[in-house]
Formats: sequence, C-alpha cells, structure tokens
Amino acid sequence: MADVNSKRVSQFLQKCVKPEDKGGETRPKEEVTEEPALPLVPQSYPRTVQEEISMVFNTYNMAAANLGPSSRRKREKGGGQEGTSTALYVDRRKSKVWNYYTKLGDAYVECNVCKKQLSFHNSTTTMREHLVRKHSIRDTLLSQLKDDQTSESDYVAQENAAKRSRQTTPESSLYHAASCSEPRTDVILELVLEMIFRDLHPLSVVKDKGFGLLIGYLEPNFTLPSPVQLSSMLWHRYNVVKQHLERYLQTAQAIVVCVEFWVSQLNQTYLTVTANFIDGEWRRARCVMETQQAHEDKAEESDLGEKLSAVLSEFGLSSKSIFCVMHDSPQSTAANSQQLKNVYGWSSLCCAARTLHLCIKAGLEVEQVQEALSTARGIVRYFQQDAKATCSLNSKLEAINKTKLKLVMDVGSRWITTIEMCESLLDLKWAIMSVLEEHPKGTAAVQNLADHQWKLLQDLVPVMRTIKIATSFLREEQNASVSSLMPCIHGIIAAIGQQSEESGAVIKTVVNNIRSELTQRWGLSEDEKVLESPAVIASFLDPRFKEMRFLSPSLRSELHKRVKNMLSQVFNHQSPSATQFWMPNLDYKAEGGDAGSQLSAHKDRCSSAPSQSMYDILLGKDPTESMPEIHQQLENYIVEPLCKRSTNPLDWWKNNEHRFPAVARLSRQYLAVPATAVLPDQAFAAGESTLEHRRAVLAPENLDQILFLHQNFDFLESMRNSSETRNRTMH
Repeated sequence: MADVNSKRVSQFLQKCVKPEDKGGETRPKEEVTEEPALPLVPQSYPRTVQEEISMVFNTYNMAAANLGPSSRRKREKGGGQEGTSTALYVDRRKSKVWNYYTKLGDAYVECNVCKKQLSFHNSTTTMREHLVRKHSIRDTLLSQLKDDQTSESDYVAQENAAKRSRQTTPESSLYHAASCSEPRTDVILELVLEMIFRDLHPLSVVKDKGFGLLIGYLEPNFTLPSPVQLSSMLWHRYNVVKQHLERYLQTAQAIVVCVEFWVSQLNQTYLTVTANFIDGEWRRARCVMETQQAHEDKAEESDLGEKLSAVLSEFGLSSKSIFCVMHDSPQSTAANSQQLKNVYGWSSLCCAARTLHLCIKAGLEVEQVQEALSTARGIVRYFQQDAKATCSLNSKLEAINKTKLKLVMDVGSRWITTIEMCESLLDLKWAIMSVLEEHPKGTAAVQNLADHQWKLLQDLVPVMRTIKIATSFLREEQNASVSSLMPCIHGIIAAIGQQSEESGAVIKTVVNNIRSELTQRWGLSEDEKVLESPAVIASFLDPRFKEMRFLSPSLRSELHKRVKNMLSQVFNHQSPSATQFWMPNLDYKAEGGDAGSQLSAHKDRCSSAPSQSMYDILLGKDPTESMPEIHQQLENYIVEPLCKRSTNPLDWWKNNEHRFPAVARLSRQYLAVPATAVLPDQAFAAGESTLEHRRAVLAPENLDQILFLHQNFDFLESMRNSSETRNRTMH
C-alpha cells in the first residue's frame, strides 16, 4: 500500500508541480488523484452521516482550539492519523499547500492544477478548501508529500526561538517573527473568528481597546484583522459548513422544522428556523438553518409556509421532506395551521412552553389574584429601593442564619418568576411584616398584603408549583420529545383539580380557567383532534407511555386502528429496496434480485398453501397467519412491557429496532418532534439565557452566519465525538 501511495504521489507531482516536463503541457488534467471525490448524492444512513461528520472534522480540526504549546506538539506529532493539517488551523511549520500553488505577487495565488487564481491574504485556508472541494486533494495526500517538511526537532527549536525572541531586543523579535509569521498568524486569525461565533461576539470586538491590549501583550507583532476582513472569513466558513450540513440534512428520514420568533435590543423581530430529526443512530439532531428578520406589520403566519419553503430550497430540500412545523408565534391561529396542512401537507404545533404560558396567564387574570400580585410587587420594589429597609431585613435574616433567602421580582413574560416571587414573600413573611412595623415610613410608603391576600398566595403556590414540576419533567433529556407532553398535560389537569377541591372560591376559579385553557388549546375535548395530534401519536410510540392511560378505552382502540392504517400506507408506498427494510424477517430464496419479485414469490407460496387445516376447523383460523407483517409488529409492540419512566425512548428503539422495524420507522418520525420550539432549558427558564442575551446585540448583517456556526459547529462536534467513542468501543 505504501508503494501504491508513493506511486500516486509521484505521478501527481509529475503532472502538477512540473507540467513543463510533459512536452510543454501547461494545464494538467482536472482529475489529479484517484482518491474518490466528495459524495454529491446522499447515501443511506448511518454510513453517510458518519462520513459527512468525519469529513467536516477532518477539514475543521476542533482539537486545535487548545493551542497551548504541549497540545500543539501532540496534535502535530499525530501526523495524518487525525487529519491535523487542516483548513481551519494551518500548521505552524511551512504549509504543504504551496506544492500546489504559485504565488502571483502579494495578493493572488494560482492553482497549479486548474490555473484558477485566488485572492491571498496571508492565509492558506481558501487555498486548502479549493484543493478539497475542486480536486478532492485531502490532507491525507498532503501529509504524504516530503517537500518543505520540517522535523520535530526543528519545530521545537522554532518554538524555543520564538520564546527567546520575546525576551530579547525588538529587532531580533521581528526577525524571528518573520521566519514563522504566516502559520502563526493564520492560527490566531482563525481563533479570533472561532471566538466570535462560539461566544456570540460582534465583529466589532476586534476594535475594542481591551481586546487589542490583550492580543498585543500575548502576540506583539500580530495585526488585528478589521471587521471587514473577519466578515469575509466568517462568510467563507459559513458556506463551507453549510455545504456539509446540507448533505447531512438530506440523510434525514423526516424533518421537523421549529420556528422561533424573538426580538433584538433594537426592537427588530427575527425568526430562527431550526431542523430537528433523529438520525440513523437514534441520536436527536438539532441544526439551525437560517435566521432572518420578520416584519410585525405583516401577517407573518400567512406567508410562513413560503418562508420555510425558501429556506428548505437553500438546503436542497423539498416540502415533502418536512413532517411537522413547531412554532411559538403568538399570532398563531387554527386557520393558519390548517393552511400549512392543506397547502404543504405539514402538521402544525405550537410550542408547549408558549402554550402553557398563555394558559397560566388566563388563570392569573382573576381580579383578586391580580390585586394580590400587584401588592406583592410593591413590597418587593420597596425593599429593592429602600436601603434602610433592606438592611433591617438582612439583619433579621442573619440572626436566624437564613441570609440565602432573597426577595424576587417577577417578569410578566415568564410565569415561573411569579411563583418564585410568591414563594420568597411567604418565606420572609414574618421578617417583612416586622420591618414594616418598625419603620414608621414603611406602612406609608408601601401597602402590606392583607391577611386574606397572604392566604390567597399561600393557596396559589401549590397549584403553580405543580405546573413547575411538570416543566422540570419536560426539561429532562429523555423527555425532550413531544411524546412526554400529553401525559404531562393530563397529569397537570388532574393534579390541580384535586388541589382546588380544598381551596377557596378564588383558587377554584384560577384552576378552572387554567384547565379550560389547557383543554381548549390542545383540543383534549375533541376526539378527532386528539387522534390526529402528533403529540398523542408520539406518546403511543414512546415505550414508556404506549398504554395511553389518559385516553378512554374506545379512543385507545381507535388510535391503534389509525396507526395500523398509517403503517399500511407507508408500507404500500415503499420502494423495492425499502420493502426489504419493512419485512426483514422473511427469508426469500427466489432467484430474482429485487424485493418486488421476492414479495410476489412469497404471496404465491402463501396462496398455494392449504386453505384450511384440521386445527382451523377446531380452533378457528390463526389470526397471525392472515395478519400482515407490519400489523403483527404493532401487536407485538403493544403487548411489550412498559419501560421505566427514566428510560430514554431513543435508546430503547435503538436496541429494539430490529424487532419492530416498521414501527421503529414511524417512531423515528414522530419522536423527532420536540415539545418546545427552542431547547427546554431555554423555554422554561426563569431568566434570560446567555444565548438570548448575546444574540440580541449582534449586528443584523452578520447575525445569521454567527448563529448558524454557533449552533451547528458544537452540534457536529458532539456527533463526531459520539461516533468516535462508539467506534472505539466496537473495536
């Protein structure tokens, strides 16, 4: 194998590096290596997913983020084993990319393979990407070239010389910097860019004085890039990752699109489109596709389908690849959801966090509750603004070693903060009343809660706490799917109903309002809506909730029939290759190679069998013989024992897919639907997340690229790491 590789390299060098030896031929052939080109058509997963992720991270080496001297030496010692010569991070030694290029002045280079001229800005990133994408010349081939290679001892000597240069005169420092300025400059440039999209910084951070002082101290001879230069690098990185993500998305069986509406600090409304699906290894994938401005003066929901179709087309996806749309738009109506269903064939769901917020808001709008909450906010505001009252409160808490208790002010857009405010007031009730009585101006400056209002808050907290427990359940990793939602909603309705039985009239009104909203917004009173809801079907396909205890026996029976019909429809529309996937247990021995002929042979054998046996006369016909394979799988799945609530349904299906392949295919589709349009930790958080805070200050012209790389780079890295761990375990 080594001889073959050496021969290929030798042939390539004769074609590219010295074209004049070929009788004056100046333009070598486009195919410069026998290495296969990047796949243009997605293959069947999981192979394609692993190949694409591996290709991304052989091109963009994440390990170079830790650029300490020791980690750099380890990375460069690894040679071609981990793809260390990458487009993202240029080797500190002389780059081997120059074997394929001729420099034309200070601003341009020419490819020796296709004679295309590229702009050059002291970085070989674009040059490497050109070799990979246009000529399939990857880093494994580059690592085999012996030209311009430096030994490890020479590299260590350069490291030591660079360290000594910082301790000598400025003249000698400039000299040593010139000897290896290009590779180190490339590394720092790429790290600055990565800092921007990983930590959601604006491009203008390079103009900040503090950042300039830090870089100047660490690397005195480094010139910070301008925001314009960073924008160009950002755009290049975005396009490359987008191409790989496009291939990755095309391996998905069914995609769930999530739409999040949010507002920046400049009061500009944006919508972020995210793709969710379950890949071939039963891993939950979440990729940001695009972020664009939305105009509130227009009916956003009316053209939401058009916007999503445009985003899909940019990734080479059709509307048929979308299974469901999850959104958190406050303007969502049943008519808009029906339009998405009729025009595009997409099911539509509203974010569970958004819907739950609207339900609780309706419950808290009871007049007596609003008065008590308004008075409670006044008390919290008084202690926040009056320093003497705060000191008196803290001293009382110190006396009983309860200094950790603090008053909390609620936020109207986050109902969880309302319960936190009520809980903090009840915990500090005695201290608050004591401070207000001791300070003559206290009772005049702020109105205290009356006894019946304190009692009202005390009765309200258990109801709100029950709903908060439900959100904690939905925030757990194994409950991210919408399959956990319906059992949770029915549990809330039952639990708060029992709590209100022993409460006063006001709390009963609050509970009735919440229960009514929950029933209406999720269509729990309409049997047809319940049976068509993706959330209900997903619960049935979750091995923890497949008994569907929250449904009546008649609805459960009807749901089973509908799922059977769904399986039959999908089975009838499968291609011959997919038919084998649906019926893996049939051992066909027909000479015909395609599954269609095998299926016909199977039917012929069945038809030639005796129509009735003696046992059929005695016991009746065996129902399993006439039952299609996919229906038998469903029956077997139904009688399967329930899983523990802590079980991750994706792990269960990964281990049992071979037993119920048809049902597993449907489960991969429905379990991909998340309960919330954003991550649960963000959806049910009491405060603003780091992502929400930092993205709100980004400039509109770079916002899409930064958010795209921020989300997808970390996601692809986690996929790559899990794949490598699995491979090591298998070997």
